[in-house]
Amino acid sequence: MKLVSVEEMRQIEIEADKFRLSYSQMMENAGHGISSEIELLAHSEDEEREVLGLVGKGNNGGDTLIALSHLASNGWKARAYLVSRGADTDGLIDRLKKAGGEIIISEEDDLFDKLSAFVSTADVIIDGILGTGIKLPLSKEISVILDTVNTTIADLNWPPYVVGVDCPSGVDCDSGEAADEVIPASLTICMGAVKKGLLKFPAFDLTGELRVVDIGFTDAMSKWNDIQQMVVDDEIVEDILPVRPSDAHKGTFGTVLIAAGSINYIGAPLLAGKAAYRIGAGLVQMAVPGMVQAALAGHFPEATWIILPQELGVISEAASGTLAKNMDRATAILVGPGIGTEVTTKAFLENFLQGRSNSKKTSSRLGFTHADEEKPVEENRSLPPMIFDADGLRLLSKIDLWHKLLPAGSILTPHPGEMASLTGLEKDAIQSDRVKIASRYAAEWGHIVILKGAVTVIAAPDGRVSLIPVATPALARAGTGDVLAGLVAGLRAQGIEAFESAVAAAWIHAQAGLLAAERLGTETSVMAGDLLDAIPEVISGF
Repeated sequence: MKLVSVEEMRQIEIEADKFRLSYSQMMENAGHGISSEIELLAHSEDEEREVLGLVGKGNNGGDTLIALSHLASNGWKARAYLVSRGADTDGLIDRLKKAGGEIIISEEDDLFDKLSAFVSTADVIIDGILGTGIKLPLSKEISVILDTVNTTIADLNWPPYVVGVDCPSGVDCDSGEAADEVIPASLTICMGAVKKGLLKFPAFDLTGELRVVDIGFTDAMSKWNDIQQMVVDDEIVEDILPVRPSDAHKGTFGTVLIAAGSINYIGAPLLAGKAAYRIGAGLVQMAVPGMVQAALAGHFPEATWIILPQELGVISEAASGTLAKNMDRATAILVGPGIGTEVTTKAFLENFLQGRSNSKKTSSRLGFTHADEEKPVEENRSLPPMIFDADGLRLLSKIDLWHKLLPAGSILTPHPGEMASLTGLEKDAIQSDRVKIASRYAAEWGHIVILKGAVTVIAAPDGRVSLIPVATPALARAGTGDVLAGLVAGLRAQGIEAFESAVAAAWIHAQAGLLAAERLGTETSVMAGDLLDAIPEVISGF
């Protein structure tokens, strides 16, 4: 689903009109698409179904009238409540009447008794009063009507299903601001593309589920084809996930090498490693301090282990050579979950990225790794695709010109606090325009940025941006970021391109959070391990 500003959509429509896709045809396509989506909501055609359209004077009102006409022709009891829209010379109103629909004019409903009565009996309300170009505050007339609808719905045992046309009336579709009187939608059906303001707060909490109907735009239209911002859905992710041939072996699906863990954060590597397997990686190698391996080995028999030199329970500077000598099989390397931010661990990471071996001896020799004399470290070696998460990001922020040391197209997975460490910006500045900040630094650094949080943003250096339309407290829990990092690494190890790996992983991660909350019956009790259990069901839906 493409994501556009109000002005971008206006320019696209102007270009479409020049391509002989008239405004009236776009409206016809929109109305038909709305009615088709609403038909999917009905449980049975045998039931008496009633729909009330709140019809304003603009294009969204026209879309609503066309949708009502289609629904009336398909057996729905359809009513249009006209708000500041004359009925005498409107061909769309005549069309609805001929289809068997009923017309109510707001100016003739002084006390809004009819409006309240029709809201009370409707199965579906189509909100087409205001469009995408409105500016706040609302007029008194509109405010009263919206308030009346909200008050009536609040008193019902079985409230109607509310469908917003392009946006809930009273939402600023660029800024995301919203009037207090907005009728919260169960579903918002966007015409052609999602409007950017709907992915911002407070608007996001008022839009319900997002869907898009095709109104006739094609890639032959340059302004349409040039849009690089997307809202991720299941179709996009399904196209990204790799095929799994029946004659595959574990090498087919790559090897994830995870450098992670410390005495204070033992569980983080486990969550990341299991997530990499859940998303289909063929082998997961865990490069951890010996005490972390001892704690986790019995809980993760599917992994292989590389024991890294340690100091006081954290990965030490001497570990850079050990990791370098044991990465032959790796098709993706994840650094960071639970790794800590000690000085010696920062030196380990810097040495590793710069291709330097540290010959310092340590007493941590548990496990089997390649001996120094068998394979010397090569200077300026080529690194596999890399993913950085958690304290791995904080360590990067302490290394001069860190972004130039990473393989091109590496993936960074910061939450706002970690993004603040990387950029030097305040968290509030980052949160005020997440898309702009993620895009700016993806381009500046030359790497993929997954800016985590409510409506996660994925930005690429080439200007592509994707947003995950999910905001849930189920993911506001320690360890869920480790799961996401493992998913990203698992897909990257299988040969999926960096941006696509980030997009698919972030979407699956969000859906797993929603599913886990649904299974438990509450968002409050979801833990990171619950996401691991939900991932297979999310994937099986494709």
